[in-house]
Amino acid sequence: MSQDTITLFREQFGLAPTLVSRAPGRLEILGNHTDYNDGVALSCASEQATTFAAGPASGNTCELVSWHEGEVWRSDFDLDDLTNPTAGEWANYIKGIVYALGKRGHSCQPFRAALSSTVPLSAGMSSSAALEIAAALAIGKLSGIHLPREEWARIGQQSENDYVGANTGLLDQFSSLFGQVGNLVYIDFRTLAVEPHTLDADVAWVVTNSGVKHDLTTDYNDRRESCEAAARAVASIHTGVTALRDVSQQMLDDCRADMSVTDYRRACHIVGENERVAAGLAAMKKSDPTAFGSLLTASHTSSRVNFENSCPELDILVASGCALPGCHGGRLSGGGFGGITIHLVDSAEAETFCERLATAYKTRTGDEVSPIVCGIGAGAGVTTL
Repeated sequence: MSQDTITLFREQFGLAPTLVSRAPGRLEILGNHTDYNDGVALSCASEQATTFAAGPASGNTCELVSWHEGEVWRSDFDLDDLTNPTAGEWANYIKGIVYALGKRGHSCQPFRAALSSTVPLSAGMSSSAALEIAAALAIGKLSGIHLPREEWARIGQQSENDYVGANTGLLDQFSSLFGQVGNLVYIDFRTLAVEPHTLDADVAWVVTNSGVKHDLTTDYNDRRESCEAAARAVASIHTGVTALRDVSQQMLDDCRADMSVTDYRRACHIVGENERVAAGLAAMKKSDPTAFGSLLTASHTSSRVNFENSCPELDILVASGCALPGCHGGRLSGGGFGGITIHLVDSAEAETFCERLATAYKTRTGDEVSPIVCGIGAGAGVTTL
């Protein structure tokens, strides 16, 4: 894919790029919406990724081209005119990187860039973070900006929060930057500690795109506000609470009368997710895919009942998958409201599982899906050409 992106750059700009970056999408394994609650999560980088070929430009205008579904999309922007993003414009994610760097006192050099991606859009694999991180590493290299990976993650997050308008946490950017081939990544969003872990069992991850696209901006922000309201209610009674990370189910139950029913249920999901991540680590240490899979399914139930970020298509995929031979469990992955499901499946059954799940889904809905076995990929990087 890198060579295709380099070729696109040559064709569109008539010269060669000076560098190319690559940033993967991610699979959220456990820890749904825990990142902005100072919680913990298990995730991994996907093999699907965004590549970003770039080179310097003269003047003050940045030129972008993107290959998408058989056509070239173009967008230009002026480095001195970043204050008014155009709603829905794909280049906002890149402009937001320049904006976030400027807020930190870093000047970006004008550039040309071509990009392409195998991360499906609006599908729960974080195509947005893959684009942000690929752009950030390339722009940083071109402009001589050297920062720790944690800071690049925050810059990607700020692009999404302040420029795009989705009040997301750091899971997606951290997963893209710190992913390791074959390993899940444990992330503590309070300390920003990152640890690789392996589920030492002969299993595979099957990913199914429901085809239901989502715009997380409004729903995501509503969920975050609800979680923060619940944390404030608990903090009014229990000392030392600054986020739902600090809250147990018992503490939440003690304060149930002091918050709305909706806020209570949202908080139950987050508290439960943090507990499921801890249980997932224990299951990995025991190389127990059955126990790990049961946590996936419990997570989906909580998403459906408490956080209400599932949808009928996702529910059917999870239920159908869990009924098939070789499946240890499954759940929605990512922000929800559409997107993908993930299923932990015995490797020997994985290809057959994909066929059977597609058949089961079509029988129940009349619609077609294309489950795939998804490998765990490497984290982001940039190469000078």
